[in-house]
Amino acid sequence: MKNKPNTPFELPLLPPSIDYSLLVSDMSKAHIAIARLDETLLHLLNPGIIERTFLTQEAVLSSQIEGTQATLEEVFKEEAEAKNKTDETTKKMQEIREVINYRMAISEGVSLVEKDNPLAENTVKKLHKILLHSVRGKTKAPGEFRKSQVHIGPPGTPLAEATFVPPVPTAIPSLYSNFDKYFNTPDAEIDPLVQIAVAHYQFEAIHPFNDGNGRVGRLLIPLFLFQRKLLSHPYMYLSKYFERYRRDYYDLLADVSYKQAWTPWLRFFLNGLAKQADEARMVARKIVETQQKFHAILSKFQSPYALNLLDALFGYPICSTKKMKEIANISNTQTLINLIKKFVKSGILVDTTPDRKRNKTYAFLPLLEILENNRDDS
Repeated sequence: MKNKPNTPFELPLLPPSIDYSLLVSDMSKAHIAIARLDETLLHLLNPGIIERTFLTQEAVLSSQIEGTQATLEEVFKEEAEAKNKTDETTKKMQEIREVINYRMAISEGVSLVEKDNPLAENTVKKLHKILLHSVRGKTKAPGEFRKSQVHIGPPGTPLAEATFVPPVPTAIPSLYSNFDKYFNTPDAEIDPLVQIAVAHYQFEAIHPFNDGNGRVGRLLIPLFLFQRKLLSHPYMYLSKYFERYRRDYYDLLADVSYKQAWTPWLRFFLNGLAKQADEARMVARKIVETQQKFHAILSKFQSPYALNLLDALFGYPICSTKKMKEIANISNTQTLINLIKKFVKSGILVDTTPDRKRNKTYAFLPLLEILENNRDDS
């Protein structure tokens, strides 16, 4: 074995040798769970209305793996306040910006996939550049492959104690070219779920960027599933699963590197797809129930704007009056105020700024409670 700890890794090219006979049950469970999720999403009255919320939740979870502490509610609240952010130097504001950048990167990826763009090198570099814009990694060559050697371990860890030393930078172009071809070839593997599991390992092992590799690697998973039409909407993510089983995640990646132990890693990944698809399906079902419940209430409001406002709240669960006016396309201020009063009285909205008379914000608690319960579920 050429590879030894604390030396730059000599990464084998793709494809690897996979024993599919050991994965039949795991692949079947993952495909069934994803198909069930997709069926549930198709029952949403308008699946697109929850995209922003789902993307924000994933952005929060993925960023937390990297140490960011910003919560979903903090991100939504900060955006709802719409303050003049001339100073983003505070740690909290930097963390919120990182989450927003992650959401923007996924959203851009979804848009590119919808336009039939491949998830090729230039696309991935573009997403990386969005991810690191105006945050802690902005000095680490956003959108460019690294040109220096790095090593992985807790902050301040010397090379001699590194948990992994990625390939030398001069090897990145050829390694990534091989990865790019594999990742974007539909028949590179017998099963696409195995393909994305292999690709995720390979991307993290190449470690092509100075910073943000974990986040980019994680956001490529839903984009791949969406591009391959395994999901009609990219609303399933593995960040929560990777964080919950963080030690297993890193240990199994290392075992692939140093033992070529592909089967345990693939089983872990496929199990994660099945588990997170099931969780996303439960969330989607609760959202369907919430939609149906409040649509019945809205019929009594006798307002042509009520349905528009409710749908918009699924994307903006904490929202200012100014934003509500925009997203519900209500030009008359008094009409908006009257509608908000009805929403509050019916339990759809809660006034989060009762002491204010102007610049008020409201929370769509039924949706926030669904997301909160899902986040804490283990």
